[in-house]
Amino acid sequence: MTKSIEFYFDFSSPYAYIGYKGINQLEKKGSFKIKYMPIFLGGLHNSAGITPAAFISIKSKYMLKDTKLVSEKKNIKFNFNSYFPIKTINLMRGFLVAEEDNFEKIYAEKIFNAIWKDGLNMNDPIVINKVLKNIDLNPETFLNKAADEKIKNKLRKLTDDALKKGVFGAPTFLVNKKIFWGQDRLSYAIDEAKK
Repeated sequence: MTKSIEFYFDFSSPYAYIGYKGINQLEKKGSFKIKYMPIFLGGLHNSAGITPAAFISIKSKYMLKDTKLVSEKKNIKFNFNSYFPIKTINLMRGFLVAEEDNFEKIYAEKIFNAIWKDGLNMNDPIVINKVLKNIDLNPETFLNKAADEKIKNKLRKLTDDALKKGVFGAPTFLVNKKIFWGQDRLSYAIDEAKK
């Protein structure tokens, strides 16, 4: 039986991008089933009473250096997005639309890369539309689906459920009801999944 790892993520997190690239390697090997668990990190932080590192000067300066160091060490193409923080709520809702239509993995790859590899301004609707067109989507139709109340409520529920499980940041890997927070804990999640 293929073991499962839940991957809690938001496109806004550079560490989630690095964790995502690690998840990609696992999926290619086919040794683990990855369950993508989209959350809205801003809402999660608000509910948990957490101030994100991006809004604490000393931590945000460290994050710039750290993400560069880690991505180089892991041989991941990475550029810290100069438009950071990226407002991702509509992009995360878009993931749920993509999931309903079975192209969520392509969508995740394109959005993560647009933000953290290509450094695009994904706060700009014109840029977002171009990226969506490159996935062969009609931006207006797609974003209208993402704005549907059902999709909004689903993302809210996924975020609330994550918090109830003890998830407080992204990326988080959940295996056997155990939480492993941070891109550097993926190997711990793999060890747990092998048990």
